[in-house]
Amino acid sequence: MNKEKISKSVIRRLPRYYRFLSELEEQNVERVSSGRLAQIMRTTASQVRQDLNCFGGFGHQGYGYSVSTLKSEIIKILGLNNRYKAVLIGAGHIGTAIAAHMKFNKLGFELTGIFDNNEEILGSKINELEISDIKNLEQFCNENKVDVAFLCIPKNAAPEAVKRLYQLGIKSYWNFTHYDIQGDYPDVVVENVHLSDMMMTLCYSMNEGL
Repeated sequence: MNKEKISKSVIRRLPRYYRFLSELEEQNVERVSSGRLAQIMRTTASQVRQDLNCFGGFGHQGYGYSVSTLKSEIIKILGLNNRYKAVLIGAGHIGTAIAAHMKFNKLGFELTGIFDNNEEILGSKINELEISDIKNLEQFCNENKVDVAFLCIPKNAAPEAVKRLYQLGIKSYWNFTHYDIQGDYPDVVVENVHLSDMMMTLCYSMNEGL
């Protein structure tokens, strides 16, 4: 399997496969056909087979897919059992919501530290994790071998934070800022989340439908 040839669109569909397979498993469904999976995914059976064939197929003609086996394989492909160590930078509204409600242990990560520069919230806890002073970031990351950073800070604070993190060897980011990390650090892995862009796209779609 040559991962370089797997398109981003296929990769972005994998979490949906995982989610729907989890729902089928909860319903005690043992196997599912490509047609049924396509119906759930709102795509075609051919697309389902093409997607899964990128990683080896996993199905049998006339039998379909074992729900539990396929789910396990997708867990391996996505790396959800890796438990990458993460730090969250910025304990404002978005950062607090993420730290409080995301089920990191089911998504391949372990949130090990939360950092901020607001003295009023330092020492308080979110899900038993204490909010630490950003001044202590280097020491914490070195001691805990952090793999990834979740950035929930203003855009103007992001370049300095990423510079510090990059110098620590951290090259993976979940980025809620509007800072273009890869523009300055082409070798990093970034998943950008622009909530305002998503809302504007929604607004466009609604406008087009009027």
